[in-house]
Amino acid sequence: MKVEDRILKLTNLDKVLYPEFGFTKGEVIDYYTRIAPVLLPHLKDRPVTLKRYPNGVDGKWFFEKNAPEHRPDWVRTMRLESPGSSKGNETVNYVMVDELATLVWLANLAALELHVPQWTVGPRGGKRDPDLLVFDLDPGAPATVVECCRVAEQVRVVLDDDGVDSWAKTSGNKGMQVYAYAPAKDTSEYAKAVAQRLAKEDPKLVVATMAKAQRTGKVFIDWSQNNPAKTTVAPYSLRSRERPTVSTPITWDEVEDCQVPEDLVFTADEVLERVDSAGDLFGS
Repeated sequence: MKVEDRILKLTNLDKVLYPEFGFTKGEVIDYYTRIAPVLLPHLKDRPVTLKRYPNGVDGKWFFEKNAPEHRPDWVRTMRLESPGSSKGNETVNYVMVDELATLVWLANLAALELHVPQWTVGPRGGKRDPDLLVFDLDPGAPATVVECCRVAEQVRVVLDDDGVDSWAKTSGNKGMQVYAYAPAKDTSEYAKAVAQRLAKEDPKLVVATMAKAQRTGKVFIDWSQNNPAKTTVAPYSLRSRERPTVSTPITWDEVEDCQVPEDLVFTADEVLERVDSAGDLFGS
């Protein structure tokens, strides 16, 4: 198959990767091809961690940071110090997804999920300071994304008071994320302070500690996602659920109007329709 000026070999296009939905690898490739105009800008200069499902979402999966050895010579990679490396000399050869052909190649590898950090790298591999701030809102059952929306509204108020614009997206799983352009150099400490403040102000709904025992019926504001070693699912990435759901940028009106979890569940086809009608909502 010719993708722009690249030639790719695509395989097993009829293989079903989402059995409950009957969604094939060919449809995964089609989705990533069609969503590329709005997805690629959010992957640009960010080393990508892959979550691959070669036998579909019901089969075994694995994270992959190092670029596969058997890759086309035109796939750009970047060798960087491994985040969190205690020895300081461990490196990872990341895939850099800066063109459609690379995205299609990854989709053909059943890399359903794409995860990125909140920082970018320069053309020579220099690691830049974080440019994004993220609050990952994780509901503890029986809480759902509905409760996450109520917490997202609180996060937005705090950021507004600090003169920081914010926007939201679903995780494509159970929760959601609130983003902003980095307002401070130490984004992790800033996010932690916001999370702890809201947990103190609304302890019946918000928790800012990792302990799962404390999350029942509450929303955990995971501020640690701002640690340089952490990644968060990219906007417009598919997720490995029963259906081909997508981490979907949403408006603040949709956040405020959410009353049941189904209000904020979007599949690949629905996201393509949203982008056709409203464009890219991430970062706006």
